[in-house]
Amino acid sequence: MSKTIQKLFDTKKIPQDALEVLENFDRIIQDIFPANSKQESALPKQIRDLSHQMTDERERRKKGYMNEKTALVAYTRYFMWWNLVRLTRLFSNLDFSFLRDGDICLDIGSGPLTVICALWLSQPALRKKNLVWHAMDISRQALNLGEEIFLSIAAKTTKAKNSEESKNGNADFLPWKIIRVKDSLGASIRQKVALLTCANVFNEILQSESAPPDALAKKYSKALFPYLQENASVLLIEPGVPNSARFISLMRDAFLRNGFFAAAPCPHQGRCPMDGRRAGKSGASGKWCNFAFETADAPKRLLSLSEKSGLPKERAVLSFVFVQKNAGAKKLSEKSEQSESIRIISDTIHLAQRGARGHYACARQGFSLAICPPGKKVESGDLIFDAKEKNERDEKTNALIFEI
Repeated sequence: MSKTIQKLFDTKKIPQDALEVLENFDRIIQDIFPANSKQESALPKQIRDLSHQMTDERERRKKGYMNEKTALVAYTRYFMWWNLVRLTRLFSNLDFSFLRDGDICLDIGSGPLTVICALWLSQPALRKKNLVWHAMDISRQALNLGEEIFLSIAAKTTKAKNSEESKNGNADFLPWKIIRVKDSLGASIRQKVALLTCANVFNEILQSESAPPDALAKKYSKALFPYLQENASVLLIEPGVPNSARFISLMRDAFLRNGFFAAAPCPHQGRCPMDGRRAGKSGASGKWCNFAFETADAPKRLLSLSEKSGLPKERAVLSFVFVQKNAGAKKLSEKSEQSESIRIISDTIHLAQRGARGHYACARQGFSLAICPPGKKVESGDLIFDAKEKNERDEKTNALIFEI
């Protein structure tokens, strides 16, 4: 791989033991939360039904749906598994070295501790650090099951001599401490946190809100600030759809106005040029910031379960922002502002008029179109460090053109 490209979903960075856990996650769940043959036969229908409740039939979904055994079975055996695939690949390519021994972390809308499990899997260096995780969710059952899942995953990825203790429910051998908080966003915790995470949380919250997106971003960013210590980091992840991407962009703006820096995926600290606004409105491109990777190398039994459930998945898509408020983040942002780095946002676009391939991209100068030379492979999420601005714009989209 060229030294001028930094990938966002590089599978080579996923630890081998994490890949083994992901491949056999259904068996881990079966050991913890066993299902008989009749229940396994009913699983595809339950998954399909829960999918509808989470999308086009949201009015059917109860607020505490994760307290119901049927929903929890379907969620952990399918949705959690896919989320672990997405998040582990992303987290393996992000920098969490800022976390130190004794740091306090908070995961809001934790469910069965998906984010915490994914971070453990993807960052072996963090497994040695003493971290306290507050896992916050309104479902006690999801939190309880999530801690069991986490302990099982930790046992399978820990070399410690006393790792057998975890199999008996003893978490003393682990440097990470889990504190379950049965509550929702806004509930207080005793200590300020160094890292706050939210994954697929606001997507559900916003479904019951009627206020404009900018008002909601202002409301919920203010709700997050009280949790944060002075030099905190915040990672927000949502589905890669226009409404979620728009909200993520607005939350990014709110954090930047309060002294944070965008560490990822943004290659700059300026206005988001792919913020999900309609084309032509205040210079908007009509595009939304989202990243995707193909799922051909996902666990085979997960792909099979997707097919059986009528939910085949060829691509995994997400929108996210990682903001930080520390000296390292400030230095990184200053460096990015001086560079010509661009972040690839789209899949390949065939540019018939130019006889070339290209990708939509985000740059300090705004919405861009990156032209690929023959033989050079570029993927969604790639950060290109030596892109060359062409000082011309695409006739169709008005995107600034770069050569990569």
